Amino acid sequence: MDTTQVMPKTNEKNNSAGVNKGLKQRVVNKLKVFRSKKTGGCYSAFLCLVNQGLVTLSFFGVGVNLVLFLTRVLGQDNATAANNVSKWTGTVYLCSLLGAFISDSYWGRFLTCAIFQLILLLGLVIISLTSWLFLIKPNGCGDGILNCIPPSPIGTALFYLAIYLVALGYGGHQPTIATFGSDQFDEANPKEKISRAAYFGYFYFALNAGSLISNTILVYYEDSGKWTFGFWASTAAALLGLFVFFLGTPGYRYVKSFGNPLPRVAQVFVATFRKWRVPNVDGAELYEMDGLESSIKGTRKILHSNDFKKLDKAAVVTEEDRQRPVANPWRFMVVPLAGKISGNPRGLTELQRMGVGLVIGMLSMVAAGVTEIFRLRRVIPENETSSLSIFWQIPQYILVGASEVFMYVGQLEFFNGQAPDGIKSLGSSLCMASMSLGNYVSSMLVNMVMQITARGTRHGWIPENLNNGHIDRFYFLLFGLALVDLVAFVLFAKWYKGINLEGSTSSGDNDSCKKGGEKESEVLDKV
Repeated sequence: MDTTQVMPKTNEKNNSAGVNKGLKQRVVNKLKVFRSKKTGGCYSAFLCLVNQGLVTLSFFGVGVNLVLFLTRVLGQDNATAANNVSKWTGTVYLCSLLGAFISDSYWGRFLTCAIFQLILLLGLVIISLTSWLFLIKPNGCGDGILNCIPPSPIGTALFYLAIYLVALGYGGHQPTIATFGSDQFDEANPKEKISRAAYFGYFYFALNAGSLISNTILVYYEDSGKWTFGFWASTAAALLGLFVFFLGTPGYRYVKSFGNPLPRVAQVFVATFRKWRVPNVDGAELYEMDGLESSIKGTRKILHSNDFKKLDKAAVVTEEDRQRPVANPWRFMVVPLAGKISGNPRGLTELQRMGVGLVIGMLSMVAAGVTEIFRLRRVIPENETSSLSIFWQIPQYILVGASEVFMYVGQLEFFNGQAPDGIKSLGSSLCMASMSLGNYVSSMLVNMVMQITARGTRHGWIPENLNNGHIDRFYFLLFGLALVDLVAFVLFAKWYKGINLEGSTSSGDNDSCKKGGEKESEVLDKV
């Protein structure tokens, strides 16, 4: 007979465990105070921010004018070039999942950042040499006036190899450096906790600072046909960023990797399935493995919640489990899932900021559509330009920028904060993976719209000559899709409950989703 029991806990065992736990905690606290003075802090985080700015500068030195390079140098048409860039950009953010997984599971954040920066640097060197030796022929071509000769197959192959190495390097670096920088602040220290909360805002600022330099200085040289110079400048920025990153090596605060999380997740479902007939017990009686028996040694555990109670069966100790000398993780596993939802005394929660970003993004599509309507009305037939002032575009770009601030920073902080300690980088990468999905959907959407609207003799919504199209309708289509997305987001946000970790001040006090909660935690600064 399969009897279900709870692991017995005697007073003697409890007293002994309590003494050992208290002594261990005092030792850990003293070590943390000593080590926190020697490692981490604002200087280490500042180096990560400078590195982020320089790496972003080098990346956008390639990406910002990539459509023009494909059309002017490689001879592709606008639609093909735009689709190729959308797929490439999607690959960039998709690679963020790979970098985050390797970082959390095997290499650790420092080593992952270093290796992916080297991959980025290799790609930049190859594209610089390729453009110089094979593609920019004759010298100065690709400026919009002088056409380049058709590229050789080897030149084209090396070019695509280079840009996808850049995609791999930048994509794998982004979520890891974001998490590594936040690791430099100890959440258990009130002052550092405030700095950590502000770090993601500064991270976004560093990203935009690098992008601004690329979009102003490097774009000027590349647009005038000095493509090789622009690529070498990007290479120099990446090399300088790598130097700055290594500069802080002695003073960084390191978090060890916790192994592949996928088997642990699978173990929960397998153990639940094998114990499907076992009755549920009270959450306080569920057995949690600690110490050397724990599968996630050295990291905080998510506290139990009353959601998905069927999965609690994986944590119930049966008579068969007690008779085994070594616990079978595929029968015996704990995955508590969520805390409770509330407001945030510091202002908007991460979810609320993301919602605001969606609303502002919708308004930017309306502004873009209205601007396009007025532009088409003022097209001068003789030279096919519009008399509408370029300053009409200011509102839509202001709205796009505000939307990104709310959405990107909110997503980055949310996914990083809601991820368990062992998969923080993977959490950060989800923000970038959503961008990857958006780029792939964008490419697919453009193709679908043109196939539907360009039938027969019609030019379609997005033709080569935009004066013959209706890109304003495309913007309004995006507004409609964003509205559907907003409704789905609100429903899921209301359903979502933030996680609770060991060491929190109270149950359900995650400050991403709770009002009045302060999330206290330890920084796992073990090499």
